[in-house]
Amino acid sequence: METRQVGSTGLRVSRLGLGTLTWGRDTTAEQARSLLQTYCEAGGNLLDTAAAYGSGETERLIGRLLGDVVPREDVIIATKAGFAIRSGQRVVDTSRGALLRDLEGSLRRLGTDYVDLWQLHTWGEAPLEESLSALDLAVAQGKARYVGVSNFVGWQTAQAATWQRALPGRTPIASVQVEYSLLARRAEVEVLPAVRSLGIGFFPWSPLGRGVLTGQYRNSTPRGSRAASDHFSWFVEPYLEQRSRAVVEAVARAADGLGLTPLQVALLWVRDSPGVTAPLLGARTSGQLMPALAVEDQELPAQIASALDDVSGGPMAARADERVATG
Repeated sequence: METRQVGSTGLRVSRLGLGTLTWGRDTTAEQARSLLQTYCEAGGNLLDTAAAYGSGETERLIGRLLGDVVPREDVIIATKAGFAIRSGQRVVDTSRGALLRDLEGSLRRLGTDYVDLWQLHTWGEAPLEESLSALDLAVAQGKARYVGVSNFVGWQTAQAATWQRALPGRTPIASVQVEYSLLARRAEVEVLPAVRSLGIGFFPWSPLGRGVLTGQYRNSTPRGSRAASDHFSWFVEPYLEQRSRAVVEAVARAADGLGLTPLQVALLWVRDSPGVTAPLLGARTSGQLMPALAVEDQELPAQIASALDDVSGGPMAARADERVATG
């Protein structure tokens, strides 16, 4: 699989990442093993997780698979800290102490001495400079190689990146991770311009519109799908309204004309959008993952990408600028 540089750092990752949100809950240990094997055999190397996923069980599962399925040094492990679900309640704590405790827990569960990319999971109430000092310390101690932020809006991303650049010795922000797909293009307003200007990598989560862009909900809600589950239905429902249906139908028509699946068309649109480093795939089984991996040598025709821009929210200024720059 082709690799891409993460912003202006020396870190390189495969241009499709593997997300692990469902591992240990909706994805069994055996399914996770199969997913990791399939992904690594295709040349993938970016494994994204978080201390909060499965209340730590996801990282434990990854730790059991590392060294067995794939050597630790062959995988880029990205994890996150500062967010948790406790007693059914969302808890955000981005204080220095809480972040460092999260990191120690992640290292213990993953069975590794370091993570390749350690990220603030969300913006918190602690002073930003305090949160960022935890990132600096983690790198200084060799417990993280690169650092990033997740779910920051544009001004928050710019503020964090600028603070880290203000004095020598601070660790630059390498990446930002937010939702981005044909059904969620808000990142184009501020986040993507910020990352392009500041030389930061960009990892879109939910590039398939929380599964809706695969077309599986066109006629009904399949049993076993996220929308049919008690704990994920709230996550999918916002994208089942009328505007989303028009986008899904456009993706399906493009797929028919190109001999691809809707999943593949939606993924290609994200993967090759200006500023994107690597979309994070949230497949729950290797059967769901394989069609995504099969697009390695594919790309959308320019006119199809532009048509999807138009139907999903309007022309993409960065795409036009990119075409002008490349002649």
